[in-house]
Amino acid sequence: MTDHLLLSRLDLNLLVSLDALLTERSVTRAAERLHLSQPALSASLGRLRTHFGDQILARRGNTYELTPFATRLSEHTSTALEAARRVFESQATWEPSESTREFSIYGSDYGFVTIGATAARLAAERAPNVRFRFVLHNPTIVEDASNRLRSVDAMIIPHGHLSDLPYVDLWRDSWLAIVAEDHPIGANPTLEELGQEPWVMTYQSRSAFTSAARQLQQLGVEPKVDVIVESFLAMPHFIAGSRRIGMIQAALAPVALALGGVRTVPLPFDATPLVNALWWHPVHEADPEHAWMRALLAEAGRMVGAAVDPLSISAP
Repeated sequence: MTDHLLLSRLDLNLLVSLDALLTERSVTRAAERLHLSQPALSASLGRLRTHFGDQILARRGNTYELTPFATRLSEHTSTALEAARRVFESQATWEPSESTREFSIYGSDYGFVTIGATAARLAAERAPNVRFRFVLHNPTIVEDASNRLRSVDAMIIPHGHLSDLPYVDLWRDSWLAIVAEDHPIGANPTLEELGQEPWVMTYQSRSAFTSAARQLQQLGVEPKVDVIVESFLAMPHFIAGSRRIGMIQAALAPVALALGGVRTVPLPFDATPLVNALWWHPVHEADPEHAWMRALLAEAGRMVGAAVDPLSISAP
């Protein structure tokens, strides 16, 4: 039987029921979530059990638990439901000022408070009913980007982490060191001084790292890492009032300095500039709404780049 014939015999409403059952792990709660009667959802569960040849929900005492098969299904169901929603929300003609589309974008807090905030302001002026959903990525999402980007619109991340996907460059940024206001280190620290102080690092693992931290190690400095955070915005809170050193992007420096208690100093080496980019899956390439979103993010990127102190950016 071909895939098309198999799909033609399925009620895709079952996907909605399956997602609710996997999320709530209860027929009663899933029925309430979908505003259905409990017998109606029990009937859907029966059809799902017959289709998959699995109980989906297995009773354990007074509660239900997902079967091992259902646990595996949960990894794909929400993605499939989101993809289906996008298909049926698509419009043959699209006018930004009248659109109610929601764009979902993966990224870090660095990307969200810089280009994300700028893009949201532009969209509010031109398409007031368009929404952005900014979702924090993690190493697992980045490593599986080619699949994850099928069901979301894009990912904001510098070059060096993704490949073989369409992208548009957004803005270039540089790195600065960040220390407490009363840190004894001078205005132009040396590599030796950096190696003597404790550090706050971000995304410090084999598959998740910043280019500047990797470069520091390649120069022979193995910093003593006191704290690891997966948030650039959190870093200043771990530096103020301490001897710790961190590295922060120039575009984010004004946000960090506004918190108080910290200052920035230049790095004693030419850190490789960040080239931030917007990445997406080829399935979105011909979508006019998506093309509008890409153009908006590119414009926002130019605005962010123009606001970054040019003296802090290394030459191309």
